[in-house]
Amino acid sequence: MRHLMNPLDFTTEELDKLFDLADDIQAHPDKYAHKCEGKKLATCFYEPSTRTRLSFESAMLNLGGHVIGFSDANSSSAAKGESVSDTIRIISCYADICAMRHPKEGAPMVAATKSSIPVINAGDGGHQHPTQTLTDLLTIRSLKGRLNNFTVGLCGDLKFGRTAHSLVNALVRYDHISFIFISPEELKIPSYLRDKLKELNIPFKEVIRLEDSLPELDLLYMTRVQRERFFNEEDYVRLKDFYILNKEKMKLAPEDMLVLHPLPRVNEISVEVDEDPRAVYFKQVQYGVYVRMALILTLLELA
Repeated sequence: MRHLMNPLDFTTEELDKLFDLADDIQAHPDKYAHKCEGKKLATCFYEPSTRTRLSFESAMLNLGGHVIGFSDANSSSAAKGESVSDTIRIISCYADICAMRHPKEGAPMVAATKSSIPVINAGDGGHQHPTQTLTDLLTIRSLKGRLNNFTVGLCGDLKFGRTAHSLVNALVRYDHISFIFISPEELKIPSYLRDKLKELNIPFKEVIRLEDSLPELDLLYMTRVQRERFFNEEDYVRLKDFYILNKEKMKLAPEDMLVLHPLPRVNEISVEVDEDPRAVYFKQVQYGVYVRMALILTLLELA
């Protein structure tokens, strides 16, 4: 039995197989419409989510399975003080696989050690968000045809942004990848990531101005400044609109650069950018359903 706690739980060869399966699901949905008949997915979401929770539910329903679970810790026995370890033991009696989101880093890992069913980390605090990373990688591979030879810009909240952390950790395994980290001083990438890139001799630089970096990029990964990760409102208000990608700035970018965003967005991408063919963040959402379908089938050994 396997779990998914971070993107590195799969080798690059296993990821290729997973993405090939996602491609086949996209091309032949009817072939997979009954693969999970009689199976149940439990979505245990201790903090709010729209895309991740609903895409998991959509993925399981598309496979012919059923969904149970909760979308708020207050509507579960966690409100009574039940531990994650006890909750997953109970869930294991009801479901065949579990997707868990939790505000505490490492909570899904704790659940995995006590679970008798596969557990998928659907986001744990500011730590990891592996299925978003799988979504990002599938989007890039599908639209660019490869996962190597890129200059990748990550912009916004790089301190607390778990999607950015997960993506960096995943991309360093591919050849000829370099990074440009674009953030205010207060939201720079964590030192452990900086140290890892140095250790691996992965080229990177840290800058503040988005405009200066755009001409160099193959991929731009925008992130929102996350209100829920700040300890005081003043800092959030001061930084939330630090970057706004608009049509004028897009003129500086290469014609084949892709703009990705894990969503939700607030103000960091102007709605006028949505019509630009380089803006692929809504396509990402659809790719997220395909890759989660592939993941469920793989962990349940039904592929």
